[in-house]
Amino acid sequence: MSCIFCQIANKEIPSDLVYETENLVAFRDLNPQAPVHILIVPRAHITSINDINHENSSIVAEIFEAVRVIAEQEGIKESGYRVISNCGEDGCQSVKHLHFHLVGGKKLSETLS
Repeated sequence: MSCIFCQIANKEIPSDLVYETENLVAFRDLNPQAPVHILIVPRAHITSINDINHENSSIVAEIFEAVRVIAEQEGIKESGYRVISNCGEDGCQSVKHLHFHLVGGKKLSETLS
């Protein structure tokens, strides 16, 4: 499989890792949309939100537990942040591997983009 996020999770491609566990990795986005823009990715290949099920939903729960830790580590826990996941073609999912964007560090626009 040539999934870039699988390769990053397996450390076959370098990244600016900020957090990792047995089940997930978090790293800085190469094209940040805010001062803090971190991608949180399960190590297991899950294509999108549509593929979350009873067998893998515990990984998603772990991701959201990690969001709090990373937000605190990055100094944005109190000021606020967004967690975003795009799903499918119309949702602008560019990498077909489930991932969550943790974005903050400045006042974000009230409109969705």
